[in-house]
Amino acid sequence: MLSQLSLRKAENADADRIWEILQQAINKRKEEGSDQWQDGYPNLEVVKEDIANNYGYVILENEQQIIGYVAIIDAVEPAYLELEGKWLTDGKYAVVHRLAVAQDVVIKGLGTWTMQEAEKVALSKDIKSIKVDTNFDNIGMLRVFEKLGYSYCGEVFFRGGARKAFEKVLE
Repeated sequence: MLSQLSLRKAENADADRIWEILQQAINKRKEEGSDQWQDGYPNLEVVKEDIANNYGYVILENEQQIIGYVAIIDAVEPAYLELEGKWLTDGKYAVVHRLAVAQDVVIKGLGTWTMQEAEKVALSKDIKSIKVDTNFDNIGMLRVFEKLGYSYCGEVFFRGGARKAFEKVLE
């Protein structure tokens, strides 16, 4: 199943499907009892900004159906400057935000595959580090980070809440 997947830059025409997928992820987090993404973020405007900044990517099945979304950002994340802890590196890095997969299509390993693709995108831009964060209760993403060798570096704060921060140095 994973062999039928591809990643491409998001386009303006993709925004509605991306927003639909994000809403599914927002609802899933709520059903799981999490407060992650329950404060009006992310929203359609954030998606449109990602696309305008060339940060947005869609996950395609069979090169046509959009089944996921991720923002791969090659700019400084201001919240990461205030890490309570220590990053592995001080140089250039990519940030992965807003990884969401469609709930109406179930593909085992999709989160892991997406993070591996994000690593390839970073390396293609000569970026040797990825920094990420997630809610303390986002077990799925925490497992992905562990499986792919991300190191726990401390806590960052977004919109008043603490989140676990991780980094992976890419080879």
